Amino acid sequence: MSTSTLRRIRYTLILLVGAVYNSFAQGVQGIQQADTEIRSYVAPVGDMILGIGAVVGLIGAARVYIAWNNGDQDVTKKIMGWVGACLFLVLVGVVINAFFGT
Repeated sequence: MSTSTLRRIRYTLILLVGAVYNSFAQGVQGIQQADTEIRSYVAPVGDMILGIGAVVGLIGAARVYIAWNNGDQDVTKKIMGWVGACLFLVLVGVVINAFFGT
């Protein structure tokens, strides 16, 4: 190998070691900062999901009521879908708060 190739390899290794060292140096502080930022978003996201669930519940209830008054044969199917969607949204809010909440 020529001396210029060895120099390139040496400089590349020095830059690589420097980059890895810098990324490990801020590891604990970076993880703690990310944890703090994620935890700050948990409560608003949980409230937003519950708000969306309330809107979906009201719209679904209106659709079921209209279908029931029109004599639709699949009212029970719509009721089950509506209840399932409401339960899913409520449980997602609870699970997010349980996993990421303080």
